[in-house]
Amino acid sequence: MGYKNNNVGYRDGLLESRAVVEKGLYAILPHDGLVNNSIPGFENVRISILGSAAIGASFNDYIAEFMEGGKNTRGFGGEGLETFAYVISGKLKVSNDAKEEYLLEDGGYAFFPVNELMYFENAQKEMTEVFLYQRRYEAIDGYKAHKVVGNKADLQAIEYEGMKDVLLWDFLPTDDFGFDMNIHILEFQPGASHGYVETHYQEHGAYLLSGQGMYNLDNKWFPVEKGDYIFMGRYSLQCAYAVGRDEPLAYIYSKDANRNPQL
Repeated sequence: MGYKNNNVGYRDGLLESRAVVEKGLYAILPHDGLVNNSIPGFENVRISILGSAAIGASFNDYIAEFMEGGKNTRGFGGEGLETFAYVISGKLKVSNDAKEEYLLEDGGYAFFPVNELMYFENAQKEMTEVFLYQRRYEAIDGYKAHKVVGNKADLQAIEYEGMKDVLLWDFLPTDDFGFDMNIHILEFQPGASHGYVETHYQEHGAYLLSGQGMYNLDNKWFPVEKGDYIFMGRYSLQCAYAVGRDEPLAYIYSKDANRNPQL
């Protein structure tokens, strides 16, 4: 049940959900169950808060549907925050206080560095779906991040750890210490998987863009599919394999990077 899958009102059968929440460790939030949140600045936008400190994350993730006339003129982000937007489908105008404006279409993305607000406007009559991210920037002397705007279609896919049926797209520079995080898309062809069960300090927030699969979280296996959101906490065991026939399992996800854990 929920607004994202247009399944509201009385249900025929028992109330049930695939959602799993182990705060600080991992979580799976399917479309079924998401609620429409009211967030200052967003007008004519249906938006759900996904990852947040309340679930154990050091970032906020959102899934937003900009309806006709949907916008944010108040600004997304704030003092000390860096922001990222990815257009899943549709057309979105993104601008900043300097009146620089960018048109993002399917696969388009924008990263704004710390203290630079993002402003949004739906650039079509139809709904535009957007994945949004914000995080408090961890600065280090001698380095700073810069604005990045692009489109996935213009990037070269990387064979993930040498596997031809697992592809990776990096949206931000991976060798610049000015960036304390990155956003990627990882795509598994049906039958493909990670090469091993990962255990690491970095945390992830992942929104599934297509396909179906099985995800291992803390050595428990869960079915996942397009529209699900997955939070993976620090040192939570994690890996996946794709199932199905024709559609790859693909998700956009964040990862903190380029920093030493603070003591």
